[in-house]
Amino acid sequence: MKMGRVWIAAVVLFWALSCFAQQSPDEQAVWKLEHSYWEDVKALDLARYRELWHPNFLGWPFVSPRPVGKDHITDWITANTTKGLHLESYSLKPGASQPSENLVVVHYWVTSTWADKDHKGDPHILRITHTWIKTGSGWQIISGMSAPEPEGNRQN
Repeated sequence: MKMGRVWIAAVVLFWALSCFAQQSPDEQAVWKLEHSYWEDVKALDLARYRELWHPNFLGWPFVSPRPVGKDHITDWITANTTKGLHLESYSLKPGASQPSENLVVVHYWVTSTWADKDHKGDPHILRITHTWIKTGSGWQIISGMSAPEPEGNRQN
Protein backbone atom coordinates (compact mmCIF):
# COMPACT_ATOMS: atom_id res chain seq x y z
CA MET A 1 0.00 0.00 0.00
CA LYS A 2 2.77 2.44 0.96
CA MET A 3 4.72 1.68 -2.24
CA GLY A 4 1.59 2.38 -4.29
CA ARG A 5 1.27 5.83 -2.75
CA VAL A 6 4.92 6.59 -3.45
CA TRP A 7 4.44 5.50 -7.06
CA ILE A 8 1.34 7.67 -7.47
CA ALA A 9 3.12 10.67 -5.91
CA ALA A 10 6.08 10.17 -8.25
CA VAL A 11 3.82 10.01 -11.31
CA VAL A 12 1.92 13.16 -10.26
CA LEU A 13 5.18 15.02 -9.61
CA PHE A 14 6.60 13.95 -12.98
CA TRP A 15 3.41 15.03 -14.73
CA ALA A 16 3.38 18.43 -13.00
CA LEU A 17 7.04 19.07 -13.82
CA SER A 18 6.57 18.06 -17.43
CA CYS A 19 3.57 20.41 -17.76
CA PHE A 20 5.58 23.36 -16.52
CA ALA A 21 8.58 22.38 -18.63
CA GLN A 22 6.31 22.54 -21.70
CA GLN A 23 5.22 26.10 -21.04
CA SER A 24 6.16 28.63 -23.69
CA PRO A 25 8.26 31.66 -22.73
CA ASP A 26 5.07 33.77 -23.02
CA GLU A 27 3.23 31.52 -20.57
CA GLN A 28 6.15 31.66 -18.15
CA ALA A 29 6.21 35.46 -18.37
CA VAL A 30 2.48 35.70 -17.72
CA TRP A 31 2.61 33.33 -14.72
CA LYS A 32 5.32 35.58 -13.22
CA LEU A 33 3.00 38.54 -13.74
CA GLU A 34 0.17 36.69 -11.97
CA HIS A 35 2.44 36.40 -8.93
CA SER A 36 3.32 40.11 -9.26
CA TYR A 37 -0.43 40.86 -9.36
CA TRP A 38 -0.92 39.24 -5.96
CA GLU A 39 2.23 40.81 -4.50
CA ASP A 40 0.93 44.23 -5.57
CA VAL A 41 -2.40 43.51 -3.87
CA LYS A 42 -0.63 42.37 -0.71
CA ALA A 43 1.57 45.50 -0.71
CA LEU A 44 -1.48 47.68 -1.53
CA ASP A 45 0.51 49.09 -4.45
CA LEU A 46 -2.58 50.04 -6.44
CA ALA A 47 -0.63 52.14 -8.96
CA ARG A 48 1.56 49.20 -9.96
CA TYR A 49 -1.47 46.89 -9.86
CA ARG A 50 -3.36 49.16 -12.31
CA GLU A 51 -0.40 49.01 -14.74
CA LEU A 52 -1.12 45.30 -15.24
CA TRP A 53 -4.50 46.09 -16.81
CA HIS A 54 -5.06 47.05 -20.44
CA PRO A 55 -7.00 50.31 -21.03
CA ASN A 56 -9.69 48.29 -22.88
CA PHE A 57 -10.09 45.73 -20.10
CA LEU A 58 -13.53 44.25 -19.57
CA GLY A 59 -14.09 41.55 -16.98
CA TRP A 60 -16.52 40.14 -14.48
CA PRO A 61 -15.29 39.88 -10.90
CA PHE A 62 -17.53 37.76 -8.71
CA VAL A 63 -18.08 40.74 -6.39
CA SER A 64 -19.66 42.78 -9.19
CA PRO A 65 -23.25 42.43 -10.42
CA ARG A 66 -22.08 43.19 -13.99
CA PRO A 67 -18.87 43.36 -16.01
CA VAL A 68 -16.52 46.26 -15.23
CA GLY A 69 -13.76 48.18 -16.97
CA LYS A 70 -10.32 49.20 -15.79
CA ASP A 71 -11.78 52.18 -13.89
CA HIS A 72 -13.29 49.75 -11.32
CA ILE A 73 -10.51 47.19 -11.17
CA THR A 74 -9.38 48.11 -7.65
CA ASP A 75 -12.89 48.24 -6.15
CA TRP A 76 -12.59 44.78 -4.59
CA ILE A 77 -9.31 45.74 -2.90
CA THR A 78 -10.63 49.00 -1.45
CA ALA A 79 -13.81 47.20 -0.33
CA ASN A 80 -11.60 45.04 1.87
CA THR A 81 -9.24 47.77 3.07
CA THR A 82 -12.12 50.09 4.08
CA LYS A 83 -13.23 47.27 6.43
CA GLY A 84 -9.78 47.36 8.03
CA LEU A 85 -8.60 44.20 6.26
CA HIS A 86 -5.35 43.47 4.45
CA LEU A 87 -4.23 40.56 2.32
CA GLU A 88 -2.46 38.45 4.92
CA SER A 89 -1.55 35.56 2.64
CA TYR A 90 -2.24 33.95 -0.70
CA SER A 91 -1.21 30.91 -2.69
CA LEU A 92 -1.71 30.18 -6.37
CA LYS A 93 -2.46 26.78 -7.87
CA PRO A 94 -2.21 26.81 -11.67
CA GLY A 95 -5.04 25.07 -13.49
CA ALA A 96 -4.04 25.56 -17.13
CA SER A 97 -2.65 28.09 -19.56
CA GLN A 98 -2.87 28.48 -23.30
CA PRO A 99 -0.81 30.76 -25.54
CA SER A 100 -2.18 31.94 -28.89
CA GLU A 101 -0.39 34.54 -30.99
CA ASN A 102 -0.31 37.68 -28.82
CA LEU A 103 -2.59 36.26 -26.08
CA VAL A 104 -2.12 33.96 -23.10
CA VAL A 105 -5.11 32.68 -21.15
CA VAL A 106 -4.48 31.43 -17.61
CA HIS A 107 -6.79 29.60 -15.24
CA TYR A 108 -5.90 29.08 -11.60
CA TRP A 109 -7.15 28.82 -8.05
CA VAL A 110 -6.06 31.34 -5.46
CA THR A 111 -6.42 30.74 -1.75
CA SER A 112 -6.35 34.11 -0.03
CA THR A 113 -6.81 35.29 3.52
CA TRP A 114 -7.92 38.83 4.18
CA ALA A 115 -7.24 39.51 7.84
CA ASP A 116 -7.82 42.23 10.40
CA LYS A 117 -5.13 44.01 12.42
CA ASP A 118 -5.01 41.01 14.78
CA HIS A 119 -4.24 38.72 11.81
CA LYS A 120 -7.63 37.04 12.06
CA GLY A 121 -9.31 35.99 8.84
CA ASP A 122 -10.56 32.95 6.99
CA PRO A 123 -9.07 31.59 3.78
CA HIS A 124 -11.22 31.74 0.65
CA ILE A 125 -10.67 29.95 -2.64
CA LEU A 126 -11.44 31.64 -5.95
CA ARG A 127 -11.21 30.45 -9.52
CA ILE A 128 -9.50 33.05 -11.67
CA THR A 129 -9.34 33.37 -15.45
CA HIS A 130 -7.23 36.12 -17.01
CA THR A 131 -6.58 36.78 -20.67
CA TRP A 132 -3.30 38.61 -21.16
CA ILE A 133 -2.46 40.51 -24.34
CA LYS A 134 1.05 41.38 -25.45
CA THR A 135 1.36 45.08 -26.24
CA GLY A 136 4.31 47.25 -27.18
CA SER A 137 4.95 47.86 -23.48
CA GLY A 138 4.56 44.24 -22.32
CA TRP A 139 1.79 41.96 -21.12
CA GLN A 140 -1.50 43.34 -19.76
CA ILE A 141 -4.78 41.79 -18.67
CA ILE A 142 -7.51 42.50 -21.24
CA SER A 143 -10.23 40.25 -19.85
CA GLY A 144 -10.89 38.32 -16.70
CA MET A 145 -13.39 36.52 -14.56
CA SER A 146 -13.45 35.23 -11.00
CA ALA A 147 -15.79 32.95 -9.09
CA PRO A 148 -15.79 31.34 -5.66
CA GLU A 149 -14.78 27.69 -5.72
CA PRO A 150 -17.85 25.59 -4.85
CA GLU A 151 -17.49 23.74 -1.54
CA GLY A 152 -17.69 20.29 -3.15
CA ASN A 153 -14.92 21.09 -5.66
CA ARG A 154 -12.24 22.33 -3.27
CA GLN A 155 -8.75 21.66 -4.60
CA ASN A 156 -6.04 20.56 -2.20
